[in-house]
Amino acid sequence: MTTRPSSAPSLRQLFPHDDLERLTVLVQSAYASHAAKGLRYWATHQTVENTAKRLASGLALVMEIDGDYAATATLRAPQPESKVALYRDSTVWSITQFCVAPRFKGQGLGKLLHGELVRRARNAGAASLALDTAQPAYALIAMYESWGYRVVGECDWRPLTNYTSVLMSRPVGTAAT
Repeated sequence: MTTRPSSAPSLRQLFPHDDLERLTVLVQSAYASHAAKGLRYWATHQTVENTAKRLASGLALVMEIDGDYAATATLRAPQPESKVALYRDSTVWSITQFCVAPRFKGQGLGKLLHGELVRRARNAGAASLALDTAQPAYALIAMYESWGYRVVGECDWRPLTNYTSVLMSRPVGTAAT
């Protein structure tokens, strides 16, 4: 069941006092439908410590509605130590742990959050924004394609996951959808 918010969403950077246990629950619940299909995203089983580490890997954004965590994502600068060549590229910023709480899905919150990620990447000097997702996650891939991404390769995060991922990229100079 989706919940219509009684107030507008607020989007902000992660605060030191944010509740990492609640954010972990948000992430796990957002990825639960993928787990039900047999996809073992890292987010489906990460610990609070993993959440803290992933949020600290870049600029973590949090969306709240009526005092509840509604969405989160982390924008990462180029990662010189990444095993993925695309993420090492000095002109490419990336998104990780992008999720919307199930009860708030379908209301445009993901698109709103994504637009802010694109804007911040552009302002930081990025030429492209990249992400990866499960190769069998056809609906997610289609959503990202509708936001201007295209599949540019693949990577493999096993044993943290149980699938091959597609790498997707889009320029940040275009409309921030």
